[in-house]
Amino acid sequence: MRDDKIRGPASYFPSIEAKYGRPISAWTERVRSALPAQHMALVAMLKAHGMGHGHANAIVAHTLAEQ
Repeated sequence: MRDDKIRGPASYFPSIEAKYGRPISAWTERVRSALPAQHMALVAMLKAHGMGHGHANAIVAHTLAEQ
């Protein structure tokens, strides 16, 4: 049996979109526009926009993994 459950950072995406009212693409674009930067600097940038640490970390990790 296949397990189609989303794992990793992307598992946070539905709650991030619901809580902050923006699509994930808006957040990942914001991260990309700040590159090159270190992971924790990017997390801090998202937190400065009111995002919680776990959600910010998930977006940064996912975005950097795509690069």
